[in-house]
Amino acid sequence: MRKLIVTGSGGQLGRAVKRQLDGRYDLIRTDVAADDEIRRLDITDIDAVTSFAKEEKPYAIINCAAYTAVDAQETDVDNSYRINAIGARNLAIAAEETGAKLVHISTDYVFAGDKQTPYTEFDAPGPISIYGKTKLAGENFVKEFSRAHFILRTAWLYGEGKNFVRTMLRLAESHDQLGIVDDQIGNPTSAQELARAIDYLLGTDNYGLFHATCEGVCSWADFAEEIFRLAGRKVEIERLSSEEYAARNPAAAPRPHFSHLEKMMFRLTGGFAMCDWHDAIVRYLESGVTAG
Repeated sequence: MRKLIVTGSGGQLGRAVKRQLDGRYDLIRTDVAADDEIRRLDITDIDAVTSFAKEEKPYAIINCAAYTAVDAQETDVDNSYRINAIGARNLAIAAEETGAKLVHISTDYVFAGDKQTPYTEFDAPGPISIYGKTKLAGENFVKEFSRAHFILRTAWLYGEGKNFVRTMLRLAESHDQLGIVDDQIGNPTSAQELARAIDYLLGTDNYGLFHATCEGVCSWADFAEEIFRLAGRKVEIERLSSEEYAARNPAAAPRPHFSHLEKMMFRLTGGFAMCDWHDAIVRYLESGVTAG
């Protein structure tokens, strides 16, 4: 059975990858913290990463590890670059040295969000936050050091862990009205759908940069409204501009206002499609997700 090293295995996507691929691959699950199922690997340590890869000789490395606390990174700049950029570089070097494919996850935050039409893989990035800048640096390192790579940009991810959906369900238990941003537009994406895209690409030599989000777009307020409707929660939504929301909830990092990712590369190179976000959130809630 072919081996896969999966970094960030304790996170939302790492858990979804396990559900998607376990039994068909020998999953070597790693994270910065170890437990009975997950081995410790610090992706910021080049010697540790290359030694680990040479020992395991994987078919592929799937990098689900990332520093995603967007606001914190505005003042924690070195650590952000260390994890999101240098960590990606280290994994790319290790993949190249061992002949492994590399799957690297990136984000819609590499774009400024000032367009009025969807972003394709051929649009020039222009990140406006430290998080976006470090993730773009990680993309560039992957392109530089690994020939057999897949870079998947995703957005508004939710799965098994802390996320917007679970936060909304928790707030609905104690609030009958919530103010939610209505002028930031994007693609809510199920971690399980993203894991399915990874699964599809792993068996191919269709290398390159892909946008990997669920189909369809909405605002955060639209997304919350659908979550409450499906969960049977009666919560009135006050639709706020980003400026109005920031006045009530100060945030350090700017967010892209429009980050609709068009999946042009999937369309041009094989026709793989991810499901609509409405269908994905139904399945997620039916899985028994709890407030968190």
